[in-house]
Amino acid sequence: MIKLPKIGPAVLVTAAFIGPGTVITATMAGANYGFSLLWALVFSVFATIILQEMAARLGVVTQQGLGENIRLACHRPMIKVLAIFLVVSAIVVGNAAYQGGNISGASIGLNHLLGAGDWFSGISIWPLIIGLIALGILVSGSYQFIEKALIALVTVMSIAFLASFFLIPFNIAEFFSGLLIPSLPTGATLTVIALIGTTVVPYNLFLHSASASKKWQHPEQLGEARKDLYFAIPLGGLISIAIVSTAASAFFGQQVQINNAADIAPALQPIFGDYAGIFIAIGLFAAGISSAVTAPLAAAFALSGILNFSKELNSLSFKTIWFIILFMGVIIASLGYRPITIIWFAQVANGILLPLIALFLLFMMNNKILGKYKNNLMQNILGAGVLLVTLLLSGRSLLSAFGLL
Repeated sequence: MIKLPKIGPAVLVTAAFIGPGTVITATMAGANYGFSLLWALVFSVFATIILQEMAARLGVVTQQGLGENIRLACHRPMIKVLAIFLVVSAIVVGNAAYQGGNISGASIGLNHLLGAGDWFSGISIWPLIIGLIALGILVSGSYQFIEKALIALVTVMSIAFLASFFLIPFNIAEFFSGLLIPSLPTGATLTVIALIGTTVVPYNLFLHSASASKKWQHPEQLGEARKDLYFAIPLGGLISIAIVSTAASAFFGQQVQINNAADIAPALQPIFGDYAGIFIAIGLFAAGISSAVTAPLAAAFALSGILNFSKELNSLSFKTIWFIILFMGVIIASLGYRPITIIWFAQVANGILLPLIALFLLFMMNNKILGKYKNNLMQNILGAGVLLVTLLLSGRSLLSAFGLL
């Protein structure tokens, strides 16, 4: 009998990167390029495992999150101030903007299942409902409760998207060809970068290192942390692969206009009936609300560490940080406001932060404070490869933000 690993902090990472942004990016990839870009998701899973394993190891061995380690490693005042500015800028502005998208995505799922929910001057009540659900999960102040709630949401999300995938007949040869043989169709470069970028993100490094330090207190428990990681991250990759494949089977080669996440479920109904549309709507709701919980949580862990605030989930400073992010997300989603300026700044901050965090992580993983748990040669080579990818993502983010791409 196969014994499943104990599910823990890594499921928070999966809940964070499988959000509405991933759903629409994966859908567009399948609709525009069929199965040909599945290999990018395979690479993304490996890259995420490499970085997140380092983050978890750092958290368990030092019993400090990535934010604390950044603050403690920066001894010169100017460097410390710059590091704090970059992290605070990217976390607050970036997470608030993306939080609006998370809540909007969850609202779209409810809108398809239960109706528009308009309650005042055409403003939907669903963003407020989603915000209250996320608030209820976070306000508990219990890491165990939050973890279990996210495990439940990821389970629902997994069943929904995988069920939709199995409802749709697909070409097995094309599926495995796209999965195993890298190819780059004309015009697909930015889509490949987007697929990787929705999975390899700096916020999850803060989230995973801090949550792993809470879950495990001894380096001898690293085996459990790795089992957790090797189960949860591939599961997230499998969900993304299912979304791309579903879109490839339903939309590739057809004149179906997909502009945003709202078009996914209705577009499936004429082809596969109500069930596929319902599964997609449920999956979109679960993806949105799980990310709506993890984004504020990641912000609170990151800022509490970098600003030397309390990491206790019940502390006033910790709750204040996640509440501000959650509140800003509800406002953005409720007003239907497209925060172009905010997203522009988020792109710049994230573009600068991502390779810096990856570089710092590599530096810390070779620090003598880790003793025998520091990186070996192969881990450094793999980490350097991922760093090169983050530099590519950084360049894409910055060029896009300045309108040069």
